[in-house]
Amino acid sequence: MGCGCIVAMIGMAAPRFAIFLVWLFSDRMAIAFNGFLEAFLGFLFLPFTTLFFALVYAPVGGVSGFGWIIVGFGLVLDISSYTSGAKARADRAASI
Repeated sequence: MGCGCIVAMIGMAAPRFAIFLVWLFSDRMAIAFNGFLEAFLGFLFLPFTTLFFALVYAPVGGVSGFGWIIVGFGLVLDISSYTSGAKARADRAASI
């Protein structure tokens, strides 16, 4: 099992922690993103998408083919985490 697989498994439970590990122990974030601001905004608002983009980004060709499916899956995870949080808040408010 490669390092990328371990980070992806950690990322499924805690994507921001996985992004921090990738930033700390590799140069994937610097390779995948042009500047700090892009990576930081992704860290704040779209952590799954940011993590998966950094993991599938190739220095020469960027993201292509199946990599876009993985990035899209990250976007679906981000959107579902926001919508499930909003639903939980609405359910909690309705029960009071």
